Amino acid sequence: MKTSFIKNFIKGVKIGFDKHSPEILIGLGIASAITSTVLAVKATPKAMELLAEAEKENINKQTKEGVPGPEVKNGLPAVQVVKTVWKCYIPAAISGAASVAFLLGSNSVHARRNAAIATAYKLSETALTDYKKEVIETIGEEKAKLIQDKVAQKHVDEHPVSNNQVIIAGSGKQLCYDGISGRYFESDIQTIRAAVNTINETMVYEMYASLGDFYNEIGLPPTTLSDELGWNLDDGQLEISYGSAIADDGRPCITLDYHVAPRYDFAKLG
Repeated sequence: MKTSFIKNFIKGVKIGFDKHSPEILIGLGIASAITSTVLAVKATPKAMELLAEAEKENINKQTKEGVPGPEVKNGLPAVQVVKTVWKCYIPAAISGAASVAFLLGSNSVHARRNAAIATAYKLSETALTDYKKEVIETIGEEKAKLIQDKVAQKHVDEHPVSNNQVIIAGSGKQLCYDGISGRYFESDIQTIRAAVNTINETMVYEMYASLGDFYNEIGLPPTTLSDELGWNLDDGQLEISYGSAIADDGRPCITLDYHVAPRYDFAKLG
């Protein structure tokens, strides 16, 4: 019983450490940096004493060797200064090196996690794209459009317009719903299509464009993630399907369905 408890406890600790390892490593890095500073400050008085003794010994040595008083050098060469005090700062140096190691370790964990997330996202995105194509080929475009509209209606029902702010994005008065940010806005299909064309032109010349660029074109304010997500020309150009739904206040609503979802590493070339 006790053995099982200990095993479960150790397993729980390991899982917790793995989950929060970046935060733990950052905390250790900061603590080590502070400790390094404290140790360096504490070591300084001892180092100053050693330097004073070494300087006195150097002066006595010069005097015994018959160096005239005015020519006696009070200071120590830089190399001798280092040789005199370096041992005092060993603990501070070790703590400083540990701080750097912890912070680099945290960055490495973040990089591995981001790479894993990007890979998983790419696989999911590819699977969804293939699934959509197969659905259209199997049941036809009309039935696929009916399914898309049902899904769009479900999203609109789950996020009623009465509970959300409607953003005035342009001169159009048609209620629209962006599934990525979950926002309602007033615009029209012509404005959105023009924005899509602009983004695709940008991608032709620059190879990529961000979701924030698209929002800017249709008059939507950026979100916290809109500049971190986007499209790369390697995945194809931006293409949007326009679904239809009825908002809870009775207004018809245009829903935006992105054929290729925006991704995090969109700016990578090649």
